[in-house]
Amino acid sequence: MPVHAVFIALLVSGAATPAARAAPVSQCFGSASKGRLEGGVKLPPAGPNFSAYSAAAVAAGRTHVHATVADIILAAYAGVKTSNPSARYVYGETGLREGGPFAPHKTHQNGLSVDFFVPVRDARGAAASLPSSAQNRYGYDIEFDATGRYQDYRIDFGALAEHLYQLDVAAKAHDAALALVIVDPRFMPALLSTARGPWLRTHLPFMKGKPWVRHDEHYHVDFRLACAPLGTAGGTKGTP
Repeated sequence: MPVHAVFIALLVSGAATPAARAAPVSQCFGSASKGRLEGGVKLPPAGPNFSAYSAAAVAAGRTHVHATVADIILAAYAGVKTSNPSARYVYGETGLREGGPFAPHKTHQNGLSVDFFVPVRDARGAAASLPSSAQNRYGYDIEFDATGRYQDYRIDFGALAEHLYQLDVAAKAHDAALALVIVDPRFMPALLSTARGPWLRTHLPFMKGKPWVRHDEHYHVDFRLACAPLGTAGGTKGTP
């Protein structure tokens, strides 16, 4: 059974331990904008408090990452399940099993880049997921206003901040780090006004400039792991 399937089963039972699972081998090459991946793993389509943005995209193989990144993501979802149990999370595009160019993205090439859709609440204040279909490019064409609202949805900045915090905690526990975090600049004041805001301001590498596309419906995270030079011959074998 792949590591991510084992981890999800253990999350449900509450019995996940380092000794209970063996990690597959992945190797990243080059950079997020010019790279490739060996031994990429597919993220699970859903878990106790999260889901993928599109079943069609999962089937098309657009949700692969480095195995360590998969472990970090799942550990972070477990962390927010404890600290913020009512929140719901949706992850978006990640990359191909073997990395490489990943249209329409400029990055996502070496298994270390992940898009996460903003957590939202509906008009009743209940945790919700954004509508996702081919008509709105599976959520990527959704446009939030400057206050973080779209139709009856509003961004849950507290849940977003907690997720970023838990991603950083999980990355460090796996001898990795967050290399870059991209959030719509209009939303930074609201994000940094949350309970986790002062910590985020001090510890996370937020993009300083303006991203080439808006990041209002999703936030982008690049992870930092040791990657081989792009021209290096491979040889690792991972879990499909």
